Amino acid sequence: MINTANGTISTSSSSANAQSPGLKTYFKTPEGRYKLHYEKTHPSSLLHYAHGKTVTQVTLAHLKEKPAPSTPTSSSSSYSASSGVRSAAARWLGAGNGSRTLGFAGGNGGSKSISSTSRIGSLGASSSSNSITNMNFDGKGTYLIFNVGDAIFISDLNSQDKDPIKSINFSNSNPICHAFDQNAKDGHDLLIGLNSGDVYSVSLRQQLQDVGKKLVGAQHYNKDGSVNNSRCTGIAWVPGSDGVFVVAHADGNMYVYEKNKEGAGDSSFPVVKDQTQFSVSHARYSKSNPMARWHVCQGSINSIAFSHDGAYLATVGRDGYLRVFDYSKEQLVCGGKSYYGALLCCAWSMDGKYILTGGEDDLVQVWSMEDRKVVAWGEGHNSWVSGVAFDSYWSSPNSDGTGETVMYRFGSVGQDTQLLLWDLEMDEIVVPLRRCPPGGSPTYSTGSQSSHWDNISPLGTLQPAPSIRDVPKVSPLVAHRVHNEPLSGLIFTQESVLTVCREGHIKIWMRPGVGESHSSNSETVLTNSLKDKPFVSSKIGSSSYKQ
Repeated sequence: MINTANGTISTSSSSANAQSPGLKTYFKTPEGRYKLHYEKTHPSSLLHYAHGKTVTQVTLAHLKEKPAPSTPTSSSSSYSASSGVRSAAARWLGAGNGSRTLGFAGGNGGSKSISSTSRIGSLGASSSSNSITNMNFDGKGTYLIFNVGDAIFISDLNSQDKDPIKSINFSNSNPICHAFDQNAKDGHDLLIGLNSGDVYSVSLRQQLQDVGKKLVGAQHYNKDGSVNNSRCTGIAWVPGSDGVFVVAHADGNMYVYEKNKEGAGDSSFPVVKDQTQFSVSHARYSKSNPMARWHVCQGSINSIAFSHDGAYLATVGRDGYLRVFDYSKEQLVCGGKSYYGALLCCAWSMDGKYILTGGEDDLVQVWSMEDRKVVAWGEGHNSWVSGVAFDSYWSSPNSDGTGETVMYRFGSVGQDTQLLLWDLEMDEIVVPLRRCPPGGSPTYSTGSQSSHWDNISPLGTLQPAPSIRDVPKVSPLVAHRVHNEPLSGLIFTQESVLTVCREGHIKIWMRPGVGESHSSNSETVLTNSLKDKPFVSSKIGSSSYKQ
């Protein structure tokens, strides 16, 4: 366990930490120390596949309070959020560890008592026939959903128990990506994309109420690769759409689905005539699911991200290009190429003004939507950048008095096992005035970068990579080695920073001043992590860089 009082690792620490005493349990920033509070991992005995087949991604899921109960319909194939909420509580490890029972440890307010009620029947084709339920679970809490090998694990973020409370195994494929919608108006709020191309939507609450290891009450899309048999590489709910989601694939195609459609009708699409050009095709019938196919690029789409208002969709791909689309108009707005190699990850700022990308050139790019260009390189990683995110909970120490954000904090993680934190102050960034002539020296200026660039590129233009000398460089505020294995993502909450390695080990780093005030009451730690600001950065990790 981690002794949070002094930030050191005790003798009862995990084997991973015991093997590497060089890993510190804190890192320093100008605002204070971030301390390692606790870790989450997976029971290795449950894994049947080598880790190398998938790279761990983590989704943060905040369940709201349970709605008022109503009479459930017994014939419904989809789970309603009001039809009873139960927790995974007893003997989830099966015969191998039958004497062990796991509750919610008080972390998310769930009762530890176990009801012996068994429920016979199914809520879906893959439902188990018996469930041990806990009707006292109040339905609130924050959970980590992460994939390792052929399994999805669900962990209670508020509990310091290292092991997950639930495992879901997939017999024929490996889960790759997932997404959670905390504003879902019915029970299906969790999406899971597989290596086979199959996609499932389920209710997270329903998974928690069932002690089995299979998905229950699932809606199945692209079954057996009927529409597209290439690997799912990214999945996302369309913000504010009430049930529409997009799935990106390794063949450069992206599909738009509606979760409430059964998928009846012809879902075939015309052959893509030019693999290098963006094109959109719509289904021929209104009942078809998926409703549309976007052919984005030649080669894999590695990551997708919606702006927080849902107006724009960013994709990065194997071809090294960031592409930004107007989602409702189905139009390419802007984009450009990495300095070298593939781009692996992308993320939006809360205000929608900037996009981060990272990839095989070891750089973090900062894109401006106003200028439709790269406005800064971040240099500091020694290997591929596999995860980027803005810290929307960090407050800038200075303000211009207008309420405008003039400084941003963001983070990046890479295969060099390092977490880097960056401060980006747009008004002070050094911008080259013009491309310097051969043998000459570049001219620089400070101030608003917009006035110093060439005219904004035409709408829909994909730009080549700029000269490395023509883009201002920023250096990291913090560089800290946080894991032994290559990292696959990070996430910011109000109280903490979460880092995850590709092997499926998650570390929770408490912000300065947070750990001390909660050290005697672990049940309340992180419970309000998503209440003060909109739900952001809900997904971390990338499956793309193993290619």
